[in-house]
Amino acid sequence: MASFRILDLLAQYNIQSTWFVPGFTIESHPEACEAVVAAGHEIAHHSWAHIPPSNQSREEEAEDMARANEAIRTLTGRKARGYRSPSWDLSDSTIELLIAEGMDYDSSLMCGDYIPSFARLGDQVELGEPIGYGPKSQLIEMPISWSLDDYPHFEYIRTPDITLPGLKSARLVMESWWDEFSYMQKAVNWGVLTYTMHPYVIGRGYRMLALEDLLKRLAEAGAIFLKVEDAAREARARLIE
Repeated sequence: MASFRILDLLAQYNIQSTWFVPGFTIESHPEACEAVVAAGHEIAHHSWAHIPPSNQSREEEAEDMARANEAIRTLTGRKARGYRSPSWDLSDSTIELLIAEGMDYDSSLMCGDYIPSFARLGDQVELGEPIGYGPKSQLIEMPISWSLDDYPHFEYIRTPDITLPGLKSARLVMESWWDEFSYMQKAVNWGVLTYTMHPYVIGRGYRMLALEDLLKRLAEAGAIFLKVEDAAREARARLIE
């Protein structure tokens, strides 16, 4: 099973990580999820059944969020500290609901490449008009990017409406991920680089070999591997200095 392969690799390099797991997955595959917790990794919120919040009413999103958080509490003994939306697709209500749920951080918005920030509330975006930026909240926003996500690079999908070609060379993708880290080291004194991987995608054998080589290079270059909740805690301290 791919998740156990990944856990073995992370243990080999003593790497702590965050797993954003839908509540449906927790209840459908308890053994795999319990293994993640037993290995000391963070379980964070990823909705109940991977339905984008933009496709839900506020009431549906709130119910979905609470249901998934209860599954996480049952698994880990506590509610999630952080959240990542399905497909990184928030609604107008998501930030408010995350604050109401007591979340410390979100990892869904592409508002920066390396430097975390405070998520804003109530931005007003209208075609042809300047953006009206809302006030900052106390929710930490952790940087992410589609370019650092394994899914669009590797998965082949064809539907009547869209074709996702995927099937790229794992070595070439890992080389670009290495280059991103290398640039971050040159560009900033401190930053967070978030790689996003799905067990059933990165868990293919030849991709695991390429990932292992990347982890070796990162470790040798001085990268510090953290759970997102720990990186968000450090980011909060830096942002309020």
